[in-house]
Amino acid sequence: MARIYATSADYQAYTGQTAPTDIVARLGRASRFLDAEVFRLCWYEVHEDGHPSNTIVKAAFADAVCAQVQWWAETGDELGTAGQWSSVSIGSVSLSRSGSSSGSSAPVGGRTVADAALEALRTPDLTPDIFRLGLVVAW
Repeated sequence: MARIYATSADYQAYTGQTAPTDIVARLGRASRFLDAEVFRLCWYEVHEDGHPSNTIVKAAFADAVCAQVQWWAETGDELGTAGQWSSVSIGSVSLSRSGSSSGSSAPVGGRTVADAALEALRTPDLTPDIFRLGLVVAW
């Protein structure tokens, strides 16, 4: 079963806004996304259900998930499709895919981890004895 690291109350506390009606689904998608892109590469102790056992780590995960949901809501681009086209025309259909020829090193399309989500995981409260960001361990 997929883990959801934040609640509607967490979202309201983090953003100071009333949570949208579909907040549980949004928090679930953000949790799965961050699990795949960030959390799985970190070191932290867990309960049997896979949730962080340390309350500071648990709170940081909740903040990261809320930040991701808020960023998706603000950008309107949860699927990461907004950057795929540099121009689009409707009459006679004309699409131009954006590329890296502009010198930008940013990825074209694709989903991106919100800066605020990563900031939540870089708080000084997350000391190395309870959390390590980006640690890969080989046994």
